[in-house]
Amino acid sequence: MIYQNPIFWVILVLVGAVIGYFIRQLIVARKLDSVEGKIKKQAEDSKTKANELILEAQEKATSLLEESKKAEREQKLQLARLEERLVKKEETLEKQWADLKKEQETIKTDIEKINSAKIQIGELKERINSELEKISKLSESEAKDKLLKEIEEKYKQDLAQSVQRLLKEQKEEIERRGMDIMTTAMQRLSRSYVSEVTTTVFNLDDDELKGKIIGREGRNIRALERATGVEFIIDETPGSVIVSSFDPVRREVARLTLEKLIKDGRIQPAKIEEKVEESKQEVSKKMIEKGEAAAYEIGIYNLPKEIIQLLGRLYFRTSYGQNVLEHSVESAHLAGMIATELGLNIETVKMGALLHDIGKAIDQEVGGKHVELGQKILKKFGIKDEVIRAMEAHHEEFPFSTPESYVVAAAEAVSAARPGARRDTIENYLKRLENLEKIAMEFEGIKNAYAISAGRELRVFVAPEKIDDFGALNLARDIAAKIQSELKYPGEIKVAVIREMRAVEYAR
Repeated sequence: MIYQNPIFWVILVLVGAVIGYFIRQLIVARKLDSVEGKIKKQAEDSKTKANELILEAQEKATSLLEESKKAEREQKLQLARLEERLVKKEETLEKQWADLKKEQETIKTDIEKINSAKIQIGELKERINSELEKISKLSESEAKDKLLKEIEEKYKQDLAQSVQRLLKEQKEEIERRGMDIMTTAMQRLSRSYVSEVTTTVFNLDDDELKGKIIGREGRNIRALERATGVEFIIDETPGSVIVSSFDPVRREVARLTLEKLIKDGRIQPAKIEEKVEESKQEVSKKMIEKGEAAAYEIGIYNLPKEIIQLLGRLYFRTSYGQNVLEHSVESAHLAGMIATELGLNIETVKMGALLHDIGKAIDQEVGGKHVELGQKILKKFGIKDEVIRAMEAHHEEFPFSTPESYVVAAAEAVSAARPGARRDTIENYLKRLENLEKIAMEFEGIKNAYAISAGRELRVFVAPEKIDDFGALNLARDIAAKIQSELKYPGEIKVAVIREMRAVEYAR
């Protein structure tokens, strides 16, 4: 059969391939026709857009051309106006120049006339002088001297009275101006005063704590007084212990120590010594804080740390009952106000007034006047010379070398002279207590000396390895004799020499 013939199938495959080829060609041709149509359409759209852009560009070009022509016309008008103004100015200048030439010629003519008149006057003056010399038989210089003498004699009294009147008026004006400046400064600065006392009241929550503070047979209170150098007064007054000492630093150390011991709950000699050392460190830190606060209040920020610490120590010093640091701060404020009114160096004046009593921070440890000590301290730590000159004359021990020194002295005097600021009796009392301790410390073998009981008792602690029991008796007698010969005091003073022997060994 034909279907079983292989040739038939070969022919059938070839015919299918030819038909498939033609069909494929037909499909490709149709796709090409579609792509060409799209391309033609895109080309037409592009031409349309290009024509639109060209028209738009032509319109913009036309608009820009019109604007540029308009700007050109305006610029031409401005140039024309400017040219017209320049022409007018030129005409005006030419007219002024012509007027100046005429005036110059007139001035030349006047100068020639003046010179000619001067020559004539000189000649006339010479003739008059020669005639006068012939008549008076005196030369010109002799006549001049004689005339001056006659005028001087005639008006000498009037001149002297005028000079005295002017000096008096000037002095009155200066005094009035100075009074205005001082009163204005005092009114602008108002500070409260709390007189320093020699006792501090420590409040207790429970009266049973008094027994712990005293300790068995009084050993705790004796250890407290020995370590702090103050007197603890424990009486029947409910809820309070009085800490008594003329030295504010010792009082503060004692108060902090008592506060720490009560918080800790263990009050015994070993713990007392530990808390005393902690309190001393806290007081030292408080001194720095007070010094920094004072400098910040005045507006001085470049002081060395050593000066700041010494300044803080003044918080625990008094002068005639007045806190020395508060006095220094107030003096600095007053000095700054006065310097502002007078147009002086405000920073120098403020610093000089703030540091004028810095020597009092060490005058108990180092001998000498506080002004001289202050000079040495400020020079040591590189403070400017103008500041030192401003502070050194506040007690007139050194001359007033600058205007700022007058201002510092005036401000210091105003601060000290305020009503209620100072009390003379308390200063004398504190000096007597200081002298008591100094007399005791002059002897050899002394560790510490504390004046307590308002100066009625002097407790002296000696080094046991240097002074024996018999030497302690002699020492008490010698100190009492020296006090009698050198000090004036009411009543009597008890001298107690304490010799305590401690044996310490460590087990390792």
